[in-house]
Amino acid sequence: MSTHETIDLQAAVAAEFTWLADILDGFADVAWDTPSLCAGWRVREVVAHLTMAVRYAPPEFYAELEACKGDFTLLSNLVAARDAALPTATLVADLRDDALHAWIPPGGGLIGALTHVVIHGLDITVPLGVARPAPDETVLAVLDHLTLGGGHVNFGFELDHLCLQASDMNWTFGSGTPMSGTTADLALLISGRNLAPGRIVNR
Repeated sequence: MSTHETIDLQAAVAAEFTWLADILDGFADVAWDTPSLCAGWRVREVVAHLTMAVRYAPPEFYAELEACKGDFTLLSNLVAARDAALPTATLVADLRDDALHAWIPPGGGLIGALTHVVIHGLDITVPLGVARPAPDETVLAVLDHLTLGGGHVNFGFELDHLCLQASDMNWTFGSGTPMSGTTADLALLISGRNLAPGRIVNR
């Protein structure tokens, strides 16, 4: 049984957004302007992207998507660039908004919402040097979704012939060439992020 089938996904989503808000609350502009692991986005663009659901009701969202000719990547970049200019206090408040905590991505389900906030949270906290709390079942649920659940295909990552081994928990996946890293770094690897040398070890 995958980890995400044994935990309260809705509570986990809310906890991740709240934890991220608590981390960012009061950070100086220099932190908000730090390049994230999302290519071309600073911390503020990632938060603006994460909190879209608070500021855009479905009719507004789909109108903007139509204006972008259905290109969600283009829409994401436009909204992130525009809304990154909002006051950081507004973006932090949006992270705490109950509407965001209840948001479910179209076709993604609750595990999709959890994967979204965990990966983007790491996009922010890794460059800032902020450690996650002790590794827990939330990250394992995301890893299970990215591997057993097939979520890796959304990022174009190939799992064949790889054996992923967590260095901080008892978790492995696959067979083949061993690749070791923390649960968080393995999730980022599968999600197509470029990590600093040494974070993933090829054995």
